[in-house]
Amino acid sequence: MYDMNHLKKLGTLGKNASEAMKAFQAFDSIALQEGAIPVKYKELMAVAVALTTQCPYCLEIHKKNAIKAGATQEELAEATFISAALRAGAAVVHGTHLMDD
Repeated sequence: MYDMNHLKKLGTLGKNASEAMKAFQAFDSIALQEGAIPVKYKELMAVAVALTTQCPYCLEIHKKNAIKAGATQEELAEATFISAALRAGAAVVHGTHLMDD
């Protein structure tokens, strides 16, 4: 199902919902531009989120962007384990819903 070639269809998606696509692209661009948080850190955050949401498209795009912004393999590895820790932590905390008082 996941094929990077599907990204070529974003133009078609945009044609069918042009205002929404323009708004999304503007928001995405602004959110990831240099600001109080440097681009490298924003891209590492995007990688971490992509790992937790398991979006292969986002992983590919933001990995490339993170490396372009200066991220190292060590930083990508640490982002991976931060994502794993938070995902596991969420499962543990949600486990409290299973417990009787």
